Amino acid sequence: MITKKQIYALLFSLIFFCTYIAYTLYPRPYYSYIKEIAKTYNINELFIYSIIQTESHFNANAISRSGARGCMQIMEKTGYWIAQELQIEDYEHSDLFNPYINIHIGSWYISRLIQNYQGNVNLALAAYNGGSGNVSKWLKDTRYSHDGRTLHTIPFAETRNYITKVNFHYLIYKILYFFNS
Repeated sequence: MITKKQIYALLFSLIFFCTYIAYTLYPRPYYSYIKEIAKTYNINELFIYSIIQTESHFNANAISRSGARGCMQIMEKTGYWIAQELQIEDYEHSDLFNPYINIHIGSWYISRLIQNYQGNVNLALAAYNGGSGNVSKWLKDTRYSHDGRTLHTIPFAETRNYITKVNFHYLIYKILYFFNS
């Protein structure tokens, strides 16, 4: 017969194990740097982690099918443009594999997109993934937007899924790190 003490020990072990797995699946590498960048660009640090988790699972050497590079999956042209905006000296495309430069560029970019879309994070994410030009077109098209300010549907399945994934990861990060952010 199993005692109450054994049941409690089993439950404690199960909770501890599940928590350990959750923290392993949702890490916070580059913690002090991301915290500093988040403050600089007025973005929740867990939101930055959610984008990185979705884009590359923290793989600084990741390259997508479309050629996006690094942790936050920055395209070469976008990286070059933002490096000029940020006045990063001696910038080269290979710098996108440097997680600190990549995270700086990606965080600046998502911050700018959030500002451009008046704080609408989902529009900013759609632009980050599908391109600002596409989001602008969709907002003008009554098939996708009723008011020209929000999208009721997104024609790119990849972009729809991307927004869902980032928001899901963001929720998990907020739950796991509620007391630590």
